[in-house]
Amino acid sequence: MTAGSNDRSGVGESASDALKMLRWAWAEIDLGAIRHNTQLLAGRAAPGELCVVVKANGYGHGAVPVARAAIEAGASWLGVALVHEGVELREAGIASPVLILSEPPPHLFGACAEWGLTPAVYTSGGVEAAVANRVASAHIKVDTGMHRVGANPDDVSGLVSLAEHLGLEISGIFTHLANADDATGSTNKAQLDAFARVNDIGQHRHVANSAALLNALSPGMTLARVGIAAYGIAPSESMKADVPNLRPALSLKARVSMVKRVGAGAGVSYGHRFVTKRPSTLATIPIGYADGVPRRLGSVGGVVLIGGMRCPIAGVVTMDQL
Repeated sequence: MTAGSNDRSGVGESASDALKMLRWAWAEIDLGAIRHNTQLLAGRAAPGELCVVVKANGYGHGAVPVARAAIEAGASWLGVALVHEGVELREAGIASPVLILSEPPPHLFGACAEWGLTPAVYTSGGVEAAVANRVASAHIKVDTGMHRVGANPDDVSGLVSLAEHLGLEISGIFTHLANADDATGSTNKAQLDAFARVNDIGQHRHVANSAALLNALSPGMTLARVGIAAYGIAPSESMKADVPNLRPALSLKARVSMVKRVGAGAGVSYGHRFVTKRPSTLATIPIGYADGVPRRLGSVGGVVLIGGMRCPIAGVVTMDQL
């Protein structure tokens, strides 16, 4: 899948044809890499199931095509952050179970019921809103030390009792590890111990994010939730050597829009923070920090590939050019 094409010159095209390309910058997504990574991760999760997280438009890769590729390759669940992200998957015809990873606002539980989405709940208000809107089932999220969202472990039994009293099926329970990329970190044991004290509830019990799965921190769980690893990126620099078989799925590409020669001592871009030391060739590329390229990339050793050659970014990355 591509968000553009580099085979157009712009010469002799109609205005409507030229607009289809939008600009000389695009992302190319390798869905084969998504399938490869999903198969690898599903193997690590077995005999448990795999949930591939496709929130934030599939980490910028395209939620719907990534979700389809992941399901084809062995994922049985999909994870999203927001209700509308789950609805997008359903509208695209994807029928696999979808977990909303945070408790939705009360007024959105009706959409969860309508579209067959499984919300996380961690407050009595969330349980009551799910029941009031006839949600079929939910997973309880437990805060064991991430301190972001989730129920206190001591409050889980009360939530389960409330759900049972009101008629809401709790089909799973989960937590999120804050430091799973450090396999020997003491916080992992503390969080896992806290989670172990919570009763086994529902069909699914899950703690593993990408790092926890790759570091084998979640034996015996029935589900693993992977995000960044599904897209081919190691969860941290320290883990790169441990997962050499992951394949990055995204390439960011652009055409060179201008080339010029400048003499020695020429300041480049805002603030002239880069100054040429010798006569140099400068190439401008029409992409910048509005597209997510870090503004400071030129000052920290950022490079691009031009014709396979590593070329340093000269000066501050601007909004739509570097």
